[in-house]
Amino acid sequence: MKFTRITVNPNQMNGVPCIRGLRIPVSVIVGMIAEGIRNEEILNLYPDLEKEDIKEALQYAAEAVREQQIPLINT
Repeated sequence: MKFTRITVNPNQMNGVPCIRGLRIPVSVIVGMIAEGIRNEEILNLYPDLEKEDIKEALQYAAEAVREQQIPLINT
């Protein structure tokens, strides 16, 4: 999948994946969704964001998890 809204710049935010060159890390958006914050609230908090940015951030996170095994603690 090609990501057109996710950028990585080693000179910005230490190379953390961000939304469209903005200083808004993908991880912040995904974390807010995980905490139950609705898309509309996120868009209000970050007026430079667009609905498609949130969607692509989630797609990027899903792809990152597919590409890497994350150790889990068995309960």
